[in-house]
Amino acid sequence: MNHADALVYLDDHSSYEKTGRIEAPSTQNIESILSVMGDPHLDFRVIHVTGTNGKGSTSQIISRLLTAHGLRTGTYSSPHLESPHERMQIDCEPIGEEAFAAAIAGVAVAEGLSGVRPTYFEAMTAAAFRWFSEEAVDVAVVEVGLLGRWDATNVVRPDIAVVTNIALDHTEFAGPTLEHIAREKAGIIKDGCVAIVGETRPALAAIFAAEADARVVQRGRDFEVLENRLALGGRQMHLGTARADHPEVFVPLHGAHQCDNAAVAIAAVEEFFDAPIHPDVLAEGLAAVAMPGRFELLGHQPLVIVDGAHNPAGADVCAQVFFDDFDPVGRRILVVGALSSRDVSETLGALRADEFDLVVCCTAPSPRARAAREIAAIAESIGCTVAVAETVEEACDTALEGAGADDAILVAGSLYVVGAARPHLRARLP
Repeated sequence: MNHADALVYLDDHSSYEKTGRIEAPSTQNIESILSVMGDPHLDFRVIHVTGTNGKGSTSQIISRLLTAHGLRTGTYSSPHLESPHERMQIDCEPIGEEAFAAAIAGVAVAEGLSGVRPTYFEAMTAAAFRWFSEEAVDVAVVEVGLLGRWDATNVVRPDIAVVTNIALDHTEFAGPTLEHIAREKAGIIKDGCVAIVGETRPALAAIFAAEADARVVQRGRDFEVLENRLALGGRQMHLGTARADHPEVFVPLHGAHQCDNAAVAIAAVEEFFDAPIHPDVLAEGLAAVAMPGRFELLGHQPLVIVDGAHNPAGADVCAQVFFDDFDPVGRRILVVGALSSRDVSETLGALRADEFDLVVCCTAPSPRARAAREIAAIAESIGCTVAVAETVEEACDTALEGAGADDAILVAGSLYVVGAARPHLRARLP
């Protein structure tokens, strides 16, 4: 199997028909595939990460800190922005074409031997675990794809289980309450592991504490951001953990919420090592952190930002950073697209779409996309001035055409939109 064949195989295993609750959720398929492959997921230590928002940033920070400690570190995340190679990384470098093809070929062989047809996500998960095993990583940072308990990644035996936070999302699969969502995410906590819980609401925190025979390290009790202030290029924070006091920590990411993500990540790494992180190692690891597509600045005159916010909680945080931290002085232009499973009205409200001078609505490059004209109708109903573009690229061009040096463009609403916008904007911006 070559690289092109691997992509065809994955595309053939994509399914966009499954919506709503799965009647009999199970990890049996991925377990069968991995069993035929020799259970590669048991060959390395694991930090398993879930949460409604912040999983990507938290996983990236954990990976950078582990790498700064000299460990060979695998990272498995989803979704990707521009290439599926982004989902599998070792020491924060994406898998190459040859290794990617070999990993997917291994899954295809296992499918034939087991008689089990994996989904796209199951195939990618198994391929990542195979690659990590063959490359003898010391530890893998594994990001949950959906919720937790029945996610394909939940076959691992984690040393550390991380829960960033809880908000309403994916309610077509779980819910309708926060407690329901929390119970699904709590499923990654296993007996004997350490659970790092960033969620502080007592009723939700209690769910994680009750899930398994695990030691719980709780934000607000065992670690806390004591100071969180705006700094050039990111945030500066004072963090207290159960292991150490970190008075001057620079986080090179935008938004006060990124300090919360960094706090969870630092606590997780300290518990993994059962020791405090040395200040020099902490600074080295954090300095290397970058989050493509998460409030990422692509241009300055005009200001051009892309953010993968795709649910109300994430959109609310995105809007806070855009309006409060950056406070653009010129016109504000929003480029937005969404999937059909999303509550577009709630997301637009959280993005404060009516405070933008222009909202350019586009159709995300996905079979599950909400049509641009449908999004435009919703935006108009809340008082927005709108333009309609059929593609993300056309929407970005529309936004750039009328933008002056003092104006600001925000691209948001879906990681699919951001994934298409990034290469197009990079090609157009100086």
